Amino acid sequence: MPVNLDTHFRRGHPVVFTLLIIFSIIELAISGWLVARFNSHHNFMSISVRDRTRFLLFCSAWTILLSSLYAGFFWLSASVFTSVLSHLIFLFVTWVLWLAGAASITAALGGGLDCGNHFTYCGQLNALEAFAWIIWVLTFFAFFSVILRAVSASRRGDGMGGQLVP
Repeated sequence: MPVNLDTHFRRGHPVVFTLLIIFSIIELAISGWLVARFNSHHNFMSISVRDRTRFLLFCSAWTILLSSLYAGFFWLSASVFTSVLSHLIFLFVTWVLWLAGAASITAALGGGLDCGNHFTYCGQLNALEAFAWIIWVLTFFAFFSVILRAVSASRRGDGMGGQLVP
């Protein structure tokens, strides 16, 4: 019995994008709180930690806004947001942003903080790093799935401008 990818994409797309939105909201809350604390108290570990936290705040807002649009327009098959090419571009850019953000905060924190030695915002910074990597993995999974879908759309004759789910 052949596997029907259309059914998997119809069910999986909302699940993956909802998870992206939920984890990005959590990341937005953590990074927003940290940025507010850094701005008011100037007690950040280093300038790089401060700036990379701001970058993750941007990544979170980007992901929440655009993932919400893609999740909403997924139900409308006549939108440019439902094409394979549009998904590939959005997910690739988002994947690169999260890879840069997660790797940079990991480098700034030295791979994670030992809360026995660092007391200022240690738990929040470790959570910021962890959720950044979780969102990167989710974005990678979504991007890889859309690449597989792009190959099948190309073989079907729809090309990259075709709908993600016909």
